[in-house]
Amino acid sequence: MSTAGRTTADDDGELERLRAQVRDLRARARVYPLISQAQGMLQERYALPDGESAFALMQRASQRYNVKLRTLAGVLVTAPRPDGREPLWFPRRVRRPEPDLTFTTAHRSGSGSRGAVLKAVLSRTLTVTGTDMGNVQVTDPARGGLRIEEHTGLTPDFVDFFAHVGEDGTSCAQAARDVAQVTVREVESDPVFTEPARRAILAAGSRACHSVPLTTASGACVGMVSAHLDRPLRGLTTSQTETLATMGAEAGRWLAWHDRTVVLDALEYLHAQGRAGRGSRMRRS
Repeated sequence: MSTAGRTTADDDGELERLRAQVRDLRARARVYPLISQAQGMLQERYALPDGESAFALMQRASQRYNVKLRTLAGVLVTAPRPDGREPLWFPRRVRRPEPDLTFTTAHRSGSGSRGAVLKAVLSRTLTVTGTDMGNVQVTDPARGGLRIEEHTGLTPDFVDFFAHVGEDGTSCAQAARDVAQVTVREVESDPVFTEPARRAILAAGSRACHSVPLTTASGACVGMVSAHLDRPLRGLTTSQTETLATMGAEAGRWLAWHDRTVVLDALEYLHAQGRAGRGSRMRRS
């Protein structure tokens, strides 16, 4: 290889390293304020000596119940403050049985199966739509909108750009707002996208997409799964949309159960640990 060729390759490698660093910084910036807010609340609530002790308390609950720290912090800062006189955070909570899922057996492994269920949702959607690119988003209790939790076949720049989406400018936002499946036959011309979103999708190699809301028994949207195709899409058959609708309803009910059961169990554990160790210094495990 010539010196010029090596220089160009080195420059390209350095550029990609810098872009990766920027993506990492943006990811940290999205999560840090929320974690910091949760630490402050816990430090005040349980008279903890420092933020490190508050983080350790969250980490214990996160690891014990296999709930992502980001998810735990988001629910913690939006949940009603526990009654200091009560040993339980949610003393009148009614526990429901875990809903069954017909498209996967991942949930049968117990409380640590949320990630496996979301992977199964994505896998099933991609199989039905005949593609290998897609992502699953969940609703964000702290910021509103949707955030990506699972993805495959998509570029790092795509995942960075759409890490969190609001209520407008994308097909998934429209599907969440209308609580209905949305098909984009051609990304290049569909008016649902803002121009920056359109460019980001096209740059990832997606030319069409289909979004399916994950809904509760009451019809609320708690997540979204989207399939991206490298070719224009004429549309899905009735059988395909019905299969995806059934899956979306099952997955949505399961996610709602997980949030009301496993995630709240994690908060109850955190509350018990905080009360027991009130005023004490705690260490990360």
